[in-house]
Amino acid sequence: MSNRFRLPDLGIGIGLRTVHFGHIVGQRPPVDWFEVLSENFMATGGRPMYILDQVAEHYPVALHGVSLGIGNTDPLNFEHLRNLKDLAKRTRARWVSDHVCWTGILGRNTHDLLPMPYTEEALRHTVERVRQVSDFLERPLVLENPSSYVEFAASSMPEWEFLARLAEDADCGLLLDVNNVYVSSFNHGFDADAYIDAIPADRVVQYHVAGHTNKGTHIIDTHSDHAIEAVWRLYRRAWARTGPTATLYEWDENIPDLEVVHAEALKAREWREDAPATGTHGR
Repeated sequence: MSNRFRLPDLGIGIGLRTVHFGHIVGQRPPVDWFEVLSENFMATGGRPMYILDQVAEHYPVALHGVSLGIGNTDPLNFEHLRNLKDLAKRTRARWVSDHVCWTGILGRNTHDLLPMPYTEEALRHTVERVRQVSDFLERPLVLENPSSYVEFAASSMPEWEFLARLAEDADCGLLLDVNNVYVSSFNHGFDADAYIDAIPADRVVQYHVAGHTNKGTHIIDTHSDHAIEAVWRLYRRAWARTGPTATLYEWDENIPDLEVVHAEALKAREWREDAPATGTHGR
C-alpha cells in the first residue's frame, strides 16, 4: 500500500451513471471498480438501490459526495452523516469522499461546490469538522480539491498549502483531482506542477481525471469530454510521487457508451508507464 491508511489501489474505475445501468448489470463489463455519487442513493430504495446492490456485489465501490459542506459554518448535518454511514456499510465502500468547499449557509444549499477562503481561521474550522466527520463515520474522510473560478482576496496561503495542512492536521485522506488542478491553474494563473509537488503523497488515496471545456479566457470543469494531454501529464507527475493509487475517470455530461468512457479511463495505464517509480514521500 502506498498511502498511510493502507487503503487499496482499486485499479482504474469509472463513475456509476444511470445511462449505463442496464449494460453494467446485464454485461458485467471488465471495469475494476465504480465510484458512486452518495446523494443519489442515500435514504432511498427501488430500482436505484437494486442496481447499486448488484454493482456492489460484483465490483469494489467507493462513495463520493457533493453536499457534505465540510467548510460550512452551519452545524454538521448528522442525519446526512447517518444516511451516508449506512450507505457505506451496505455497499462495503472502500472509502467515503467529498470536497474541500462550502455549499451553503443558514440552512440553504446552493447545490454548488463553493471555493474556500484559504486562511488560518478557515483551516482551524475545517480541521475540527473533518475530525468530527471521520469520528462519526469511523473511517478517515477523504477530501477532493475542487475546481474554482474566483478566489478570496483574504486568502493568506495558496490552495495546495491549505490542502496539505488540512490533510496532516485533520489526519484525512486526499482525492487528488488532476483536472481540477489544471482548470484552477488556468483560471488563476498558478503553477500546476508546483501544486502537484506540494501535496503530501502518502495522503493521496485516489485520483480523478476528466475532460473540461476551454472558453479561451477561462476553463469550466464540465466532465464532458476526453482529457487533454496536459491533464494526463499532471496525472503522470503525481503518479510518480504516490505510486499505485486508485484512479477514476469522470464523464458526467454528454455521456457516451460505457465502452467509450472505459477506454478513456484505461489511457491512465499508458500515461503512467513512463512515470518513474519514486514511491511515496511526504512532499
